[in-house]
Amino acid sequence: MKKFFTQGRLAAVIVVAVLVIDQIIKFAVKTHMCLYERIHITDWFYIYFTENNGMAFGMEVLPKLFLTLFRIVAVVLITWYLYSLTKRVEKVKTGYMVCLAFILAGAIGNIIDCVFYGEIFSQSTPGTVAGLVPWGHGYGELLHGKVVDMFYFPIIDTYWPDWVPFWGGEHFIFFSPIFNFADASISCGIIALLIFYGSYLNKNIPGSKETKK
Repeated sequence: MKKFFTQGRLAAVIVVAVLVIDQIIKFAVKTHMCLYERIHITDWFYIYFTENNGMAFGMEVLPKLFLTLFRIVAVVLITWYLYSLTKRVEKVKTGYMVCLAFILAGAIGNIIDCVFYGEIFSQSTPGTVAGLVPWGHGYGELLHGKVVDMFYFPIIDTYWPDWVPFWGGEHFIFFSPIFNFADASISCGIIALLIFYGSYLNKNIPGSKETKK
């Protein structure tokens, strides 16, 4: 039981730490940079302020309200799952818990933007820096806030050779998505989960054949 309690506390610490870092970065960018403003760190790394209505890495596929509600449901399910793992009698791998904690923290981080930012921030524009405003006087309604993104890694910025079919002469950027710390937390958690705990995941998903055994 002590082992499980320690794992649960570790997961909680990770979630809180990721949330604090994520929100500090977003608040700093939102209140000090104009929309689409960029800060050159190196030729392959920029702080580039953008906002999006969609999912990770700026993708916009489904309606905003649906995405926000989907995130909330996902967070509730992951939280319940993590809690259930701490209550199991059988041993649970600490690394597995850590991966889930990073995924949960990232999801919560972006939910905070979606739920509250429209109510507490003024509108960011290419010529205006946003600021905190009284509740209800922001740029959007509850659950309709925009996710703040800022990390941009154009590792390769070049042009396709003219002889390349279809894309010859066109501009090419390798890794063009702009993302935030929460997105990175989700991605790292999922990648590590699939690489190191793929088979273990099948055994621990509620309702799976392995779990029933």
